[in-house]
Amino acid sequence: MLVFYEYTKAEMLAYLKEQAPHAEIHVQDEVSQKHAANGRATNEMAGNLLAYVVVSDTADIKGVLKTARKFHLPVIPQSGDTSTVIGADGIDGGLILSTAKLNHIKKISPDDGIAVVESGVVNGDLDKAARKQGLFYAPDPASRPISTVGGNVATNAGGMSTVKYGATKDAVLGLKVILADGRELTLGGQTYKQAFGYDLTQLFVGSEGTLGIITEITVRLLPIPVGEAVTGIAFFENMSVLATAVRDLRMSGIAPVMLEALDSKTVVALDKYEHQHYANGTTAMLIFKLDAGGQESLAIAKKVLTQDHATNIQVTTDPKKSDELLKLRQDMLPAIFIDSNHIMEDMAVPLSKLAEMMDYIAKVADELDVDIYTAGHAGDGNVHPSLLWSKDEPNPPAKVIEATRRLLEKTLALGGTISGEHAVGMLKNQWTNAELGFDVDELQHAVKHLFDPMGILNPKRKIN
Repeated sequence: MLVFYEYTKAEMLAYLKEQAPHAEIHVQDEVSQKHAANGRATNEMAGNLLAYVVVSDTADIKGVLKTARKFHLPVIPQSGDTSTVIGADGIDGGLILSTAKLNHIKKISPDDGIAVVESGVVNGDLDKAARKQGLFYAPDPASRPISTVGGNVATNAGGMSTVKYGATKDAVLGLKVILADGRELTLGGQTYKQAFGYDLTQLFVGSEGTLGIITEITVRLLPIPVGEAVTGIAFFENMSVLATAVRDLRMSGIAPVMLEALDSKTVVALDKYEHQHYANGTTAMLIFKLDAGGQESLAIAKKVLTQDHATNIQVTTDPKKSDELLKLRQDMLPAIFIDSNHIMEDMAVPLSKLAEMMDYIAKVADELDVDIYTAGHAGDGNVHPSLLWSKDEPNPPAKVIEATRRLLEKTLALGGTISGEHAVGMLKNQWTNAELGFDVDELQHAVKHLFDPMGILNPKRKIN
């Protein structure tokens, strides 16, 4: 089909450079290719950007958005580029707007118990800076060394400490946001309580860059708990039995900061990857951590675990040994993905349904003969079954697609969500009606239109 374009790429890029004079603009070079699709850009996968734009001030953000409105270009916000759901990959002909250089910690106030940071600040860097002043930043999405606070806010990232401290949304007090039309909003503030007006702060948390560009975040910091932290592992017959123990630990009153589950196949893969010997036949592993309560809390944990038929319980207060145990959870993905293609799912179910979900995952794997490795943040009901297939097949086989569909449907039937912490991106945006219902689905689109009437901000992500 013959199409007559009003503007050439050269004209659009010239205008972009005029409007964002301080920005770093990459056009069809190694940098733009690297970030177009998490380093995996292909001709079929949204790799043909107009430009990858790295901004370092709000004026340039407004200039990028003005350019996008003039030429009707999609704008994809990005910072750490660690999305797992095609949530920040490039769109053909579009602009990736990177806030990675907006990486300054503007303020840490022990008296107020807050920090004010730009969106490109790395999660782990904020936590380290806070600890120097006797505080810590609680949300730990397991990508702490590489993911940014802005990206965590955009996706409402969860992680390993959610069972005690909540997800990212529970730490966010205020935001600065630039809308698609260039207006700059200040939402929320620096107080722990705020009840005036509609809560637009939380509307932007988890919005995946579809409503505005987050430039600054005010977060809550907490005092470092007193006493020795205890980290441990315990083994169970299967994931269903493990889930029962997780329930009992949560109800014991000791408030674990971490309750992480790894099925037996994952433990075997980790042994091979790390040259360890944790696996014992077909047992599932629980990794737990207590950051307060000392020996009294540990005694209660051991009693609960023993009553729930745990075996080979090991605990440590040594920071080095603790890091080794936590590394088991952090190394899960490279251990199981090393020789295979994969889909890593991210459903969360009500805590009372966790054991049933674990049993169902095993049942689907057996019925469809699909290789599934299951791990997750068991303390908050968030499960990550990873479905693997041969690297010789670039696309998932039909049985893998069917298994994934069954797991998503079962999650919804149990009253859960099919996106616990990884966001929606483009992988699940067709399920909006199935999870939220028709009326809420329509309202979601109305909200999107209110904030972004031209539909230029991260189109087709979050909702289709």
